[in-house]
Amino acid sequence: MNKSEARTKVEELRRAINQHNYQYYVLDEPRVPDVEYDRLYRELIRIEEVFPDLITDDSPTQRIGSSPLTGFTEVRHRLPMLSLGNAFNEEEVQAFNKRVCDKLGLESVDFAAET
Repeated sequence: MNKSEARTKVEELRRAINQHNYQYYVLDEPRVPDVEYDRLYRELIRIEEVFPDLITDDSPTQRIGSSPLTGFTEVRHRLPMLSLGNAFNEEEVQAFNKRVCDKLGLESVDFAAET
């Protein structure tokens, strides 16, 4: 992929991701499964890594989501809420586990998950 193709693809990905963010965060009506959103987001990250001069402050990779629904209230957690950060393979899950254990000062942690 040359730089011109990358620029076009980055613009396309940003438009799609921004629309999905709006659907998800503002309207609470996601239109694509998480796995599809994550695929688009990771593709944008890969292109920006190869062409860092294409990174802009308004890129979805430089901010989080969109404005939430007005019905949400702020919640302060006693303990930090940690995220898998879109772990897609065993290595990424193990890295998450290590961060949790390090943060809590424990050797192991039991997890529960919902599907």
